[in-house]
Amino acid sequence: MEELTLDLDIPQQPGENAGQAAGEEESQVVALKEGEVADYISGKAIKETPKEKVRQRTARALVHEYGIDPDDMERDFALTVSEEGAKRKRTKKADIAVFESGMPHNTANLRRVVVCKPEPKQTKNVFKLRTPDQARNDLEELQELMGNDGRPLCAHGMWTDGADFFFLKKVVGEFGVDFEDRSDWEITDGTAGSRTVASHQRLRVAEPERLKIAFRRCHNYIHGNEGMPKDAAFWQFLYLLFAKMYDERVSRGTGHGRFRVGLKEMFEADGRAAIAKRVRSLFEDVKGEYREVFKPTDEITLSDQALSFIVSELAHYDLSASDIDAKGIAYQELVGTNLRGDRGQYFTPRCAVDLMVEMLDPQQDETVLDPTCGTGGFLQATLKHLRDGWKKEADTFGFPDTKEEQERYADLLKEYADKHLFGADFDRFLVRATTMDVMMLAQTTGNIFHMDSLAFPRGHLADVEKAKERIPLGKTVDVLLSNPPFGADIPISDESVLGDFRQGIARSWGRDPVTGEPTASTTTTPKSMAPEQLFIQRAIEWVKPGGRIGIVLPNGILSNPGPTDEAIRRYILEHCWVLASVELPVETFIVDANVNILTTLLFLKRKTEQEVRNWRMKTEKSYPVFMAVAEKVGFDRRGSELYKRTPDGEPVVETSVEIERLNIRGKQVVRPLRRSRKVIDNDLPVIAEKYREFRAKYPVPGSDPREAAGAGA
Repeated sequence: MEELTLDLDIPQQPGENAGQAAGEEESQVVALKEGEVADYISGKAIKETPKEKVRQRTARALVHEYGIDPDDMERDFALTVSEEGAKRKRTKKADIAVFESGMPHNTANLRRVVVCKPEPKQTKNVFKLRTPDQARNDLEELQELMGNDGRPLCAHGMWTDGADFFFLKKVVGEFGVDFEDRSDWEITDGTAGSRTVASHQRLRVAEPERLKIAFRRCHNYIHGNEGMPKDAAFWQFLYLLFAKMYDERVSRGTGHGRFRVGLKEMFEADGRAAIAKRVRSLFEDVKGEYREVFKPTDEITLSDQALSFIVSELAHYDLSASDIDAKGIAYQELVGTNLRGDRGQYFTPRCAVDLMVEMLDPQQDETVLDPTCGTGGFLQATLKHLRDGWKKEADTFGFPDTKEEQERYADLLKEYADKHLFGADFDRFLVRATTMDVMMLAQTTGNIFHMDSLAFPRGHLADVEKAKERIPLGKTVDVLLSNPPFGADIPISDESVLGDFRQGIARSWGRDPVTGEPTASTTTTPKSMAPEQLFIQRAIEWVKPGGRIGIVLPNGILSNPGPTDEAIRRYILEHCWVLASVELPVETFIVDANVNILTTLLFLKRKTEQEVRNWRMKTEKSYPVFMAVAEKVGFDRRGSELYKRTPDGEPVVETSVEIERLNIRGKQVVRPLRRSRKVIDNDLPVIAEKYREFRAKYPVPGSDPREAAGAGA
């Protein structure tokens, strides 16, 4: 978790008054020891306990989602409490106290209190979520802190353990105090970051960690309360997520969205029925709009109570304006948990995906294809890479988007996804999941085809003809990224598929008795081949000459001494320039795939016909190849984060400044947040930087027209 402290120096964002002038004294950087984090509220080093992890996530959300100034918060604020009518009083501490904007931190100015508890233990990544009635004993502690009578202005309370979130509104009436269950915190005047009561339904940008928790809570609620298996719960959640995105698009600016919930609506039977009626009607419109994604028989089968819970979790977020990385991380975590394949599909860890996209550097006018797209990780990373590139060109990278930038980048991403972003998979459920992912990130369903990429341009699946028109072999694809299915236990034995590879890789290989070089048999052919072997040839055939390839391969193909693997390596050298090879440690796929697979990321550039002839004639000019071995990827075999350490074993801490746009005291403020954090021990970002340095010194091979003619060989 990232811990932030406010810095007083305000860098100037281009074209914007960033606020406070530079030159004021900076806050001191916190030195962190083992087991410590920098407190988000005070900036001091504190012990990282299970409860503290929940408090830190909550404090960050109060700033980024509710617009509360950290200066108006205090941790462990002591309050005198008593039961109603009791004479005996005692002192308790509010884990987070929120005060009137800019006012002294005392009981008279207290406006909100938060109770934080350690996150409960989970079984197979599932929490059993509770209703307010089931958590009533826990909420009594929150009621005490809010005050039965002595603090009438402390009207809002939150109780959370990181899995459950409960909100109370204190109402002081003629006959005493009542505590009402609410779906969220009401935004009122007189509170830090306040808007107006009428603006409660205004959508807010999601804080990344909270969005991930919200997605997980939605899925867990369905799985735990509706009696559905995990995969069925997953699809019900995606139906609602798609409805949410559609509602944002069609209702923006009208104030009449249907994906909404009142502050008390979900706690009353009639209110839950009204929510369900609105959203089911909305989903019918979604099916009509996206007939290529949804079947007429698709329906939301959740109870009114479950449906209301999901809507209450997602309704207040503006997903179209939320950070593309935050949405991608939350979505990929949920999808990966529920749609792991049983046909060798090992969903690529995010660190490897980011490295491959960074090294291949797809551009705005280039067509990108993942022919084994799985859950869409490479496509998602491509969209983020392009957006980051646009911000770097505008010299605003590191600054939060303005509203104008949000809209402009959304339009650019939609245009790119419609024209240049393509995916394919033979699993129709993965095709559907990736389509929904692209919709969430780029506000369009994009071009995700249900087909067998090895059988292409033939095959019986639904989208072959569309793919033949948009991405024919060797014609339009500039960049291909793929983590193909691995394994001899899932061989390709269909001759209608193997026949297309008989002139390339799918041959019986032996060795010339004189030279020892691989030679193809003229009398026999293999009855089956491992899919990753065939995908190498298919990837090369798919990109146009000069096109770039990034592919995940088991190490054996690149190192085994047998004639078949050597023949594959020769095929690669004949048809491609080898740009780079990055070997990954075994931990990379243990966590996500639960298998011990040593893999290499291979980066290629397809040769022109003349360049292939040069290789065959042995007139090709030698060229340097970038090679790296990653020893650490940021996590161990159990999935726990790894941190860099000093020689005496202490974690290495780095400091940086992030510029964020906050809604503080009702105004949009750009403020820098100085962050102290432990450094993740991950070699891949360093490898990406070293590759950029390598390419600055050594141009991409094949870029010199003299090489195409064999000059200098």
